[in-house]
Amino acid sequence: MAVAFTFPGQGSQAVGMGKDLADSFPQARRVFQEVDDALGENLSKLIWEGPEETLTLTANAQPALMAVSLAAVRALEARGLSLKGKVAYVAGHSLGEYSALAASGFISVADAARLLRIRGNAMQAAVPAGEGAMAAIIGLEQPDVEAACAEAAKASVCQIANDNGGGQLVISGAKAAVELAAKLCTEKGAKRALMLQVSAPFHSALMAPAANVMREALAGVTKTAPVVPVVSNVSVQPSTDPDEIARRLVEQVTGRVRWRETVEWFGANGVTTLYEIGAGKVLSGLARRINRDIATASVGSSAEVEAALAALA
Repeated sequence: MAVAFTFPGQGSQAVGMGKDLADSFPQARRVFQEVDDALGENLSKLIWEGPEETLTLTANAQPALMAVSLAAVRALEARGLSLKGKVAYVAGHSLGEYSALAASGFISVADAARLLRIRGNAMQAAVPAGEGAMAAIIGLEQPDVEAACAEAAKASVCQIANDNGGGQLVISGAKAAVELAAKLCTEKGAKRALMLQVSAPFHSALMAPAANVMREALAGVTKTAPVVPVVSNVSVQPSTDPDEIARRLVEQVTGRVRWRETVEWFGANGVTTLYEIGAGKVLSGLARRINRDIATASVGSSAEVEAALAALA
């Protein structure tokens, strides 16, 4: 029986997340203080009090979600859980990969917060507002979605950004190309092709300027071999090599988040339980649709911390 910890990405944020952890565990509260200090602002107040539209901004949501995930990790550790002893692998969905890496000791919480603020701003700045788009394609096989993207990409950038599993793929690129691909997917039989309310075309080639920013930013932080192997979004392979991990993080900015394959990889490599560490239950829902043989649990509140500790004892 092996356990993996997974860390949520953008979209899992909610006003008030992590407050219960901070109130219950001094170690969790210190994480929020570390993030506030690293960013030079009171992000904790925004996380706990809102407004929601400000918390949802990419530059805020990314470090905020990491803070909640790391608060949950520190709460578990405060009660005696050792990641090295109990967890076989860690992985995170997009920005969640930074949470996974901070949890496993690759980077400090402060550096993770600063990197995610840089990442959020760089992704926002890479494409002028209104020129990029993303769409969720529901109920269409991947080869058909690939074909639609290829057709649309004759005019401009369009590619699969997220393979979330359970029949859900997200495409990203130039607005007109994504709209065309979504239309083609509907014609091919997709149950739904839904344009997403996002601020930029994440995980597409249009994010190349942001990838360059992250390459430089990652070069400037201290990196240590993680105590638990981290399964990369873009390679779906575990690694503890700091240089390789940093290289994959740069590739991730323009590359596909291969979450379906990640969960399948866990199942093929002996993982029987996935714990979703932090805000929300999005990854748990995806995992159940990808592989029903893998049990899931969420750890985002003090009660869930206690339940996880009892299960992992």
